[in-house]
Amino acid sequence: MLTWLLVPLRNYWIFFNIFRYITVRTSLAGISALLLSLIFGPMFIRFLRRREIGQEIRSDGPQSHYSKKGTPSMGGLLIIGATLVPTLLWGNLANSYVLLAMGTMLFFGLVGFIDDYLKLKKKRSLGLIARNKLAYQFVLAVLFAVTLVLLGLTRGPESGFDLHFYVPFLKKWTPYLGWFYAPWIIFILVGSSNAVNLADGLDGLAIGLTLISSAALTALTYISGHAIFSEYLKIAQVKPAAELTVFGGALTGACLGFLWFNSHPAQVFMGDVGALSLGGTLAAIAILIKQELLLFTVAGVFILEELSVVLQVGYFKLSGGKRIFKMAPLHHHFELLGWPEEKVVVRFWILGIIFALFSLATLKLR
Repeated sequence: MLTWLLVPLRNYWIFFNIFRYITVRTSLAGISALLLSLIFGPMFIRFLRRREIGQEIRSDGPQSHYSKKGTPSMGGLLIIGATLVPTLLWGNLANSYVLLAMGTMLFFGLVGFIDDYLKLKKKRSLGLIARNKLAYQFVLAVLFAVTLVLLGLTRGPESGFDLHFYVPFLKKWTPYLGWFYAPWIIFILVGSSNAVNLADGLDGLAIGLTLISSAALTALTYISGHAIFSEYLKIAQVKPAAELTVFGGALTGACLGFLWFNSHPAQVFMGDVGALSLGGTLAAIAILIKQELLLFTVAGVFILEELSVVLQVGYFKLSGGKRIFKMAPLHHHFELLGWPEEKVVVRFWILGIIFALFSLATLKLR
């Protein structure tokens, strides 16, 4: 009789015990985020249409983009919600890394929301003045950097943040930076946030590239938090980052769900609320797992897009009005060369996958 009672209890214990595993909770977070996006996406798009929250098109952009005017924007709110809710359900909210990643997504998204709101209010494609937007991003990056440095100084690398600087392929050279780590963190955060924003110009381009980058970073996060894998691959072990894998899984699922509605022809755009939050979040994850330098290859296409703008503007000023590209960012250059929008997007995705795979391959080369 006792056996009949104990066997079901044992089975229930085994069932609920599997939720302790990060791999299980990461999978559940990704599936939950995907389902939330697919279920609430249509309702959210209808809400945006009723409120006439539509995209304004730049007057100096490609002529083919004028047909997109009025397409619902600010879809980044759906991405943020679909990422944070599963993280709240499946993640460990006592983990400081999870809270920092969630906070970065929320506050960078807030800057983007203000920008989108001003565009909507003024009925034009320009919202916040560029220097004001950059100032808000800089302030948030400073707060993030100061928090990490203080965690490193007070708690140390075990439960806080490791203030040693890690360089891929250099196993033994890990200089201690202390407060000098802060400027580097600020540069990565602001740069990444703007890189995703600049790439958000074609249907599915930015969200597809973010999906690829977040999937690669989720894998890196799991490896960094795993004692055996990190030791075998000779990368920095970051114990608190293990729980960050759940957040990465939710982000990947949310991006996949949003791509369903953002693929050509897009039913909704992410807007600055999505682009700034996603760029800041990718950077935050890379910083927390000590893979900031690898972010340059994980998000290689975003970097190319940002570099194309820097080069175009710099050369234009130095040469007295000449251009390197037909138009910057880089995706517009290929559009003006005659490539269809869908071809530009898919080929940039392929390039993004190559960059992500190369980044993961470097782990074994150490």
